[in-house]
Amino acid sequence: MKNSISQLNKAYEICQKETQQWAKTFYLGTLLLPYEKRKAIWAIYVWCRRTDEIMDSPEASTKSSDELSDKLNEWEANTRNVFKGKIKSDLDAVLLDTIEKFPQNIEPYLDMIEGQRMDLNKFRYENFSELELYCYRVAGTVGLMTQNVMGIDSAYTSAPWSSMPDPSEAAIALGIANQLTNILRDVGEDRARGRIYLPQDEIKEFNYSEKELLNGVINNQWRMLMNFQLTRARDWFKKSEDGIKWLSSDARWPVWTSLRLYRGILDSIERLDYDVFNNRAFVKKSVKAFEIPISYLISRIK
Repeated sequence: MKNSISQLNKAYEICQKETQQWAKTFYLGTLLLPYEKRKAIWAIYVWCRRTDEIMDSPEASTKSSDELSDKLNEWEANTRNVFKGKIKSDLDAVLLDTIEKFPQNIEPYLDMIEGQRMDLNKFRYENFSELELYCYRVAGTVGLMTQNVMGIDSAYTSAPWSSMPDPSEAAIALGIANQLTNILRDVGEDRARGRIYLPQDEIKEFNYSEKELLNGVINNQWRMLMNFQLTRARDWFKKSEDGIKWLSSDARWPVWTSLRLYRGILDSIERLDYDVFNNRAFVKKSVKAFEIPISYLISRIK
């Protein structure tokens, strides 16, 4: 299958619209990137969303585990083919175009599919080590997928006294921080699907119970448990900050903006008094408008 430039542009427009519709905060950050880089990020986002939808779309709830497993296997085979240059759709074409312009490894893509496979039969996480692996697979991988798009500042790669930094650790940390934020925001929605992502040992440690969580009980134990979870998510955001200085100059502002806006969801959860059972935490437009110039200044001094 060959795609004309016009077909490719139309497919990128579809990716843009999907990103804008389903990831408003993330999308805002992408608009601060140069055009070619933002197109690549939209293409990667749509691949990730397609992967996620296999397990989390309304249609997925009507399918058996075997059917979902088959879907994941088909998606993995299709992804492997894209990396070999074999495409079947316009959305395959934009991903191929992206990995040709910004070369990258297939492993993060396969790891993300493995993360979706975890959702086939794993509905509880005994401890944070188990949850960290899940967060890496479904979100830390996004950092790896996008790091070559963001690029490294040539000042750190061209000078003979500079060693090439490895941005992977910070990129993974930002993905894990984002996923932990998603988990805390979506506790109410996830329980409706029978999933609890908060570590079981920590739920017990704070004298809370699974039964209370499923019933949406908000008490002091819940608040302390959530405060602990939010603190850890903020720590992961902090781990990711040091890596931003290595990025190319045209990527630092967008990444700082995305980081600060997404971290703002944690502040929203606190303002809701941790009631994520009956409310969905989000960042207000007025806060977004304030954070964009602040992020610009930070990107120039850090």
